[in-house]
Amino acid sequence: MLIIYDIVSNRRRNKFAKCLNGYGFRVQKSAFEALIEKRLFLKLQKEIPQLIDPSADSVRIYRMTGYGEVDLYGVNTEIKADDIMIL
Repeated sequence: MLIIYDIVSNRRRNKFAKCLNGYGFRVQKSAFEALIEKRLFLKLQKEIPQLIDPSADSVRIYRMTGYGEVDLYGVNTEIKADDIMIL
């Protein structure tokens, strides 16, 4: 999966990145790749809302299985079909 984020606060951003280090590895400043089993993914889904401010921050998780799925948290929680292109 690919996890990308835009977190306004330096403190929250550092805490979020530290959490993601336990799941995968950083590929860019605000992007992590992870290959995790479902149990860990469910744990991550519970942690994310506690680490961000949903009125200011944005987190996207792109699951790269089958047709793929996207989970969105925080700002910009709506996506349109023409907004997505997976390469």
